Amino acid sequence: MVYNLLAYIMHLKGDYTEAINNLKQAEENIENSDGKDKKRLVTFGNYAWIYYYMKQYDNAQIYIDKVNQIYDELKKLPNGTDKVAEIYGEQGWSLLKFSTQYYEKAQECFGKALELDPEDPELYTGLATAVYRLEGIKSRRYKESECKSLPLLQHAVEVNPNDAVLKALLALKLQDLKRDKEGKTYIEEALKQAPNLPYLLRYEAKFYRKAGLVDEALNILQKAVDLMPNSGFIHHQIGVCYRQKMFNLKNLVKGNSQLRYVYQKEIDEFVRKAIFHFEKVLEHKILIIAYSDLATMYPEVKDYEKAQDTFKKVMQFTNLTDEEKQQIHLSYGRFQEYHRKSESEAIKHYKECFQITYPTLHREYSEKALKRLAERKIKTNPPTALGFELLGFVYKNNVNVIDAIKCYEKALKYDPDNDEYWSELCDLKLKI
Repeated sequence: MVYNLLAYIMHLKGDYTEAINNLKQAEENIENSDGKDKKRLVTFGNYAWIYYYMKQYDNAQIYIDKVNQIYDELKKLPNGTDKVAEIYGEQGWSLLKFSTQYYEKAQECFGKALELDPEDPELYTGLATAVYRLEGIKSRRYKESECKSLPLLQHAVEVNPNDAVLKALLALKLQDLKRDKEGKTYIEEALKQAPNLPYLLRYEAKFYRKAGLVDEALNILQKAVDLMPNSGFIHHQIGVCYRQKMFNLKNLVKGNSQLRYVYQKEIDEFVRKAIFHFEKVLEHKILIIAYSDLATMYPEVKDYEKAQDTFKKVMQFTNLTDEEKQQIHLSYGRFQEYHRKSESEAIKHYKECFQITYPTLHREYSEKALKRLAERKIKTNPPTALGFELLGFVYKNNVNVIDAIKCYEKALKYDPDNDEYWSELCDLKLKI
């Protein structure tokens, strides 16, 4: 699968010779796997396409004929439709590799594949992984009864007992559901099975970091980064660990200036290392969360201009997901409120985050921030109209029309000539 993806990337770069070399590597790997004919379908199809783009039509036709021959042979089998499952599965894995915006489509592909071939362990792995990732990008807390990925991961581990990465994902999900003891069992099993797999090591590090064992997580990540020094994901996880160590120390010395003086050098060192690794991420990978994390660390060293520039840069990206937009607007709102002391700009970005209806923790935090600022303004003497407007905005975006109307009516009591408030009130009344 990976060689097929590499061939596709080489095709996009116009390097067709290297694309063919990658397809040859894919073909060699297929020789050592079960169900060779089904697995050849995608690779042979890719050969046909590459030769087509090279204008070598005779070679393209050779591989089209090979694909048709495999189809004809598979049709003779009792479960001949499995050939389609293989293609859906390959599509699902490819979509999972490329971007978070394709995760839902990947889930659909694995679902269709399993309808055709319900006994394929690899397809169960794909479906469980896709659902797990979809729940992860929503950054919200799930009750166990709402968690769709847990039973899928449990079943996938049963049918794929040698898949260490799958066990790590199950461990992380159990940890999210406060079943840490069970999760630790799976993470330890995964470590024994694949102690030197960088892809797995980052999941293991995440488990230990979330368990509060940050130094253990850093030890694992150091091993991983030695194996893959240019991995943006690993550098990001290291940065997150140092940021956590900074937060832990800052919480320890909070309210105690003498203790703060003792630990200040250590805090500064953790900040420096976090910034170093977040910057390292962006040397190797466009990772949206790394931009946000980096921008929120610069104020720790009073570098407000770099923070501002980083926020502005990431906001210009045109392919941001809803969850990414929420995270950036929330972080930028906090930056404006606490570091720039610009309440108006903070409110603007809290609103931007909150009115994206995608259900995430970022949206919840923005709602809390807007309500906090609203209550502060309402409690002044006399109350300010903006406080009631903020509450009205929250109610409106939560589809609570009646309470939203009441808030805008109160806002107009204190600011009767505000055209924006009148417009909002009219639109709300038309809804009922």
